[in-house]
Amino acid sequence: MTVSALPARADAVVIGGGVIGTSAAHHLAEAGVDTVLLERGTLGGGASAHTAGMVRTYFPGAPATGHRAVRSLHAYHDFARRTGAPLGLKRLGFMALFTDEEQIAGFEADRPAQQAAGVDVRLISPREAVALNPLIDERAVLAAAWSPEAYHVDGLDIVRGYAAGARNHGARLYTHTPVTRIDDDNTVHTPRGTITADSIVCTAGPWSGEVAALASVDLPLAPQAIEMLFTDVPPSPQGELPMTMHAASGLRIRSWKDRVLLAMGAPGAGETRDAWLGRVAGHLGTLFPALDGTGLHRAWSGDFDASPGNTAFIGAHATRRFVYAAGFTGAGLCQAPAAGEQLRDLLIAT
Repeated sequence: MTVSALPARADAVVIGGGVIGTSAAHHLAEAGVDTVLLERGTLGGGASAHTAGMVRTYFPGAPATGHRAVRSLHAYHDFARRTGAPLGLKRLGFMALFTDEEQIAGFEADRPAQQAAGVDVRLISPREAVALNPLIDERAVLAAAWSPEAYHVDGLDIVRGYAAGARNHGARLYTHTPVTRIDDDNTVHTPRGTITADSIVCTAGPWSGEVAALASVDLPLAPQAIEMLFTDVPPSPQGELPMTMHAASGLRIRSWKDRVLLAMGAPGAGETRDAWLGRVAGHLGTLFPALDGTGLHRAWSGDFDASPGNTAFIGAHATRRFVYAAGFTGAGLCQAPAAGEQLRDLLIAT
C-alpha cells in the first residue's frame, strides 16, 4: 500500500507484518477495531518466509503450544471462508524419532497432556516408521511418535490471505515503514510520520525485543539463527516424505520437490560452518543411510524470535496499552491464527 503519510490516530497499531502480525491485524479489524499495521520491510519478508513450510500440532514436551496449534489448524481449514484466500494445505504428517529409552518414557509421560490439548499423536514401532518414511534406518531407532495432522503450506500465502482479509475489514497496512521511537503516550514515530495508538500490538518477530524496548517494555527474547539445507538431487526419485525429526539432535527432514529439505539449527558459538555441516551429515547418514554422503547446499537462512523456554510470550503489559506475541522459535506458522485471536481478546479486554 503506497501512501504519503500515516493517519493521526488508530485504535491499534500492529508493529510487524509477518504471519503473526497480519493475523493480528485481520482478527482486530474483523472485530471492528480501527487497525493500522506497520512493517519495516515487505509483508512476510522476515521469519515467515524462512521456514520449512509446515503447520503441525504435535510439539514434544509442549502441550500448550499444541493446543494453540490445534486451534490454528482448525482456522486454516476455514481460512478461505474467513479471508477469501484459499490455502493449499497438503497433508504430510510429522514424526519424531526416539533413539533412547528416556525419550520414549518422556513421550509416555507427556501423552495425556497432549491428548487433552487435542493433539493426535501415538507411539509407533520402527517398522511402522519405515513404512511411513522409507529413508529411516530401522535399526537406528527404538520407536517414533507419529502425528498425522501436519501439512505443507506456503507461509506467504497465509500472510497474503490475512493481509487481504485485514484490508477488507478496513485495516490499513504500511510496508517499508520502520518504527524509530515510541513515546509514553503510544505515539509511534516512523520516517513516514507519526501515529498515536490507543494500543500497540508488538508482533515483530526477531525484532520484538527491540520494538518492546522502544516502549520501555522488557521481553526476554534473543534472535536465533537457523539455516535450511537442500540435499543433492537423489539418483532415484523420492516419494512424498513426512516431516521427520530426530528427537536427540533436532535434525528435521522432509521432501521438497525433487530433493530433501533439512534443518538442524545453525553453527554454535565458536563452531565453524564446516564443523556444523559435519555434525548434520553424521546424523543424516546414521538415521537415513540413503542420504549418507549426499551433498548439502544452503537453501535459505534467517533469524527467529526465541524465548528462553521455546514457548511463545503472548500477553499484555501491566501498566500501558501494549500487547505482544513473540518467541515462537520458528513455529509461528503453526500458531498464527490462535495468536491473532488471543491478541484481539487481550486488546479488547484492556
